[in-house]
Amino acid sequence: MKDADTLQRFLFENSNVRGTFIHLQASYLASRDRYEYPNAVAQQLGQTLAASTLLGSTIKFDGSLIVQIQSNGPINMLVAQCDDQRHIRGLARWQGEIDGDSLKEIYGHGRITITINNDKNDERYQGIVELEGETLSEAIERYFSQSEQLKTRLWLYADHQQAVGLLLQQLPGGTTDEDFWHHIETLGETITRGELLQLSSQEILHRLFHEEDIRLFEPEPVSFRCSCSREKIITMIRALGYDEAHSIIEEQGQIEVGCEFCNQQYTLDRIDTEEVFASHITPPTPETKQ
Repeated sequence: MKDADTLQRFLFENSNVRGTFIHLQASYLASRDRYEYPNAVAQQLGQTLAASTLLGSTIKFDGSLIVQIQSNGPINMLVAQCDDQRHIRGLARWQGEIDGDSLKEIYGHGRITITINNDKNDERYQGIVELEGETLSEAIERYFSQSEQLKTRLWLYADHQQAVGLLLQQLPGGTTDEDFWHHIETLGETITRGELLQLSSQEILHRLFHEEDIRLFEPEPVSFRCSCSREKIITMIRALGYDEAHSIIEEQGQIEVGCEFCNQQYTLDRIDTEEVFASHITPPTPETKQ
């Protein structure tokens, strides 16, 4: 049986090739069930969540990795985020019917942006490429070919209850063994959608690479978690300023803010809003009489 909501890495011993499996179940459903996504949209969301988690596993950082797609087709926006604690969340926006399963039929013309936010030093890295290929996997492979120049193969699948993926990649900075990479890549291409959805990591490794010397690491847990909070909403309202917040209260009787990722609703009434600004005011220091 495969472990639900886990990421599991492996290495080909005495080579510079690594791999990673991802299996999302409850974490995928938590993102999918926030909205009434059509099945085709939900599966793209699942694949993108799997992709963001796989890509995040290839770097060491304190922060988050975001995969975002913007396009002019039926799915016009999709974003998935994974942080260094393997917390994931995602969101999709769509319009009209999806007639077909190719990347162009699903998204039309667009681009894919991969952003890495490093909280430790406040640095941000961003790479943007055109959304090209037959599948999302191919589009991300093109990103690595153009932006990272790392040999990378990716397989992503999702159905109504789980999202899965397999990443094969050459380690950066090492000597490239073209023959070994081609050998592993060729074996990887024989994996099927059904096998990746149904088999465990150990079963897939035996199925694909039973003749290779492989080190398989312990599974790492993955979970859905949104980073929104009442404190962040309060900070946002303070940024609006007292006059703007007061104007909203006068018009609507309260301030309502919803998180698109998790559908959590935050409501502040007149008293709450006054407290937001009252608690942020530093009282003047009294003058000392001589």
